[in-house]
Amino acid sequence: MPAFLHELDRYQGDPSTKAALELLILTAVRPGELRGARWREVDLARALWRIPAERMKMAAEHLVPLSMQALAVLARVKRVEGADDLVFPSPFYPGKPLSDGTLNSALVRLGYKGRMTAHGFRTLFSTCANEAGWNSDVIEKQLSHEERDDVRGAYNRAQWVAERVKLMQWWANRLDEFRAAEHGVTQQ
Repeated sequence: MPAFLHELDRYQGDPSTKAALELLILTAVRPGELRGARWREVDLARALWRIPAERMKMAAEHLVPLSMQALAVLARVKRVEGADDLVFPSPFYPGKPLSDGTLNSALVRLGYKGRMTAHGFRTLFSTCANEAGWNSDVIEKQLSHEERDDVRGAYNRAQWVAERVKLMQWWANRLDEFRAAEHGVTQQ
């Protein structure tokens, strides 16, 4: 991960694509959810992204806490993209989001063909968070995974928002640590 983040920092392609990859990693959402993001879904003041049910795989609204680092990426994109409702509009097709191949193509250009996919950052997030000892229910809710046990799923409606806020800030800080490690800097 440190080497990948170093390459991403040096990425010379489309700035919106770079920002999309950064936000994808920081939020652990599915690539399609990210590509379809609308500014009206994002509450910068509350640091919360509310993805509506109709855009979610399981057709249930999903709350995504935004770390300070994620907010910084969004602020950078807002300055660049302007008034478009899409957070990551296609540079080629007005009114359309980035294509489904854009993020994976960027990973290929970064030298990660066959080693990483846009969706694979979710696995990385889950692995790191589980290894660090975070509550698995909180991790699964952040990934918008539904409870497989029908009885438990019927009764457990917890969103774990306060815990997920802490988890996502921890994750963003951990990514900063990875980035610093690649540059030979130690975090204090």
